Amino acid sequence: MKFIAIIGTNATKSYNRKLLQFMRSHFANEAQIEVAEIKDIPLFCEDYAQTPKSVLDLAAKIQAADGVIFGTPEYDHDIPAALKSVIEWLSWKVHPLTKKPVMIVGASLGNLGTVQAQESLRRILDSPGLGSFVLPGFQFLLGRAEAAFDDKGNLTDQGTVAWLEQCFTGFVNYATALEELQQAAKRQPEPKKAPAKAPTRNKEQEAKSAFKALDAIDTTTGASETEDDLSFEEANGITFVMDDDDPTDTTTSASTKKEEPTSEPEPPAMIYTEDALTSASVTKEQPTKPTTQVDTTTGASES
Repeated sequence: MKFIAIIGTNATKSYNRKLLQFMRSHFANEAQIEVAEIKDIPLFCEDYAQTPKSVLDLAAKIQAADGVIFGTPEYDHDIPAALKSVIEWLSWKVHPLTKKPVMIVGASLGNLGTVQAQESLRRILDSPGLGSFVLPGFQFLLGRAEAAFDDKGNLTDQGTVAWLEQCFTGFVNYATALEELQQAAKRQPEPKKAPAKAPTRNKEQEAKSAFKALDAIDTTTGASETEDDLSFEEANGITFVMDDDDPTDTTTSASTKKEEPTSEPEPPAMIYTEDALTSASVTKEQPTKPTTQVDTTTGASES
């Protein structure tokens, strides 16, 4: 396999450079590792009209590799600004780290190695525009780096070398598995699209349409919100037929028939006879009530 190892600092003297160079020689029989510098890459700035050539060259190497190895120092509990700037370039207009297998190693002068810088780098590589596949479960932390190498640049502690070999083997297997999955995904035929069917109205759709029609009725006043001034029955296509109506009679219906006004029977005419007039003159004359005048225009009494 072919990997590119990125030195995460622009400093001339770096133990992370020595660590990546050791990995290149120690694992020469298992993979081809190219060590890349970031010293010539400018600080990231969106004012650039075009991506710098040094960034494009690094992006091309990452794109051609089967995986990336980051060797990061730890400055103030985080990765160096130079490495952060490079990653920002690689997530701006070019995105070579997307879905790329990544292994993180680090060396520092402290006892804890680069534990906080590595955690920060994992979080950064998971951000939008990057989306790298960082090797899980293996974390190589080299502490007290000034005493970890001999004069030839080799790691002296065999336990440290054994753990580094285990981490690197895990990375090779991880990158191989991802490559097989990606190749298998490319070979998968695209699913055939089913022909579009003409829309059919089922009972559920008809019920929804009926509910929409009911929602258009103002139940507070009984007035329809339709454009025409129609009754509820006319707006919803409802016709009532009474039991005693002839359904075939289209001239009149129960909703259109009007009752004819009935006139009050006239009182019978009074016939005055002589006896009646005579009896009326003998009886005690009853006081008569004053007649009231009625305002026929308003119906209100004027008394």
